[in-house]
Amino acid sequence: MAKKNLGTSFNIFPMPVVIVGTVTDGKPNFMTAAWITKLNSDPPLVGLSLGKRQHTAKGILQSNQFSVNYPSVDQVVLTDYCGLVHGYEEDKSAHLEIFTGTLEAAPMVRECPVSLECTLYHTVELPKDFFFIGEVVAVYADERVLTEGRIDPRKLRPFVLTMPGNTYWALGEPIGEAWSIGKALVGHRA
Repeated sequence: MAKKNLGTSFNIFPMPVVIVGTVTDGKPNFMTAAWITKLNSDPPLVGLSLGKRQHTAKGILQSNQFSVNYPSVDQVVLTDYCGLVHGYEEDKSAHLEIFTGTLEAAPMVRECPVSLECTLYHTVELPKDFFFIGEVVAVYADERVLTEGRIDPRKLRPFVLTMPGNTYWALGEPIGEAWSIGKALVGHRA
């Protein structure tokens, strides 16, 4: 099948949706983000890209701390709200139940089943964004989303964002075991 050149605008499918928390100008602040990824296991690092004009980016630069909160599909309205309203216009924390762990400037969202507490490890300045690399200092999870002590995606029920189209999607059923189903092709060349 022929491939069509779409130019340089692209998005990676899908993008996990999270709520990022920090303290900005002395107040808890939260925003929805979808440009996030795990970067390293030891030390545990996550990468997060935020626009330079974001109130949350300002807070991360001020405090060197932030949280990454994974909502379930049950929190999609709350999550979308956190992406619609700017923190310098409205106090979004009024709609959230906040808790803290060991870091004072990394407020977390109790409604979200999983939260990561992070210290700022490194910042990369890009033309329009900051790419924040955070070191995870603690992971908090509701017991209801755990199976044998591990986060169970079926119980967490995270959702993703696709762009263009700006649509949230729930995850579907598993399709196979990673590092296993491909073994059928190992050693066989077409």
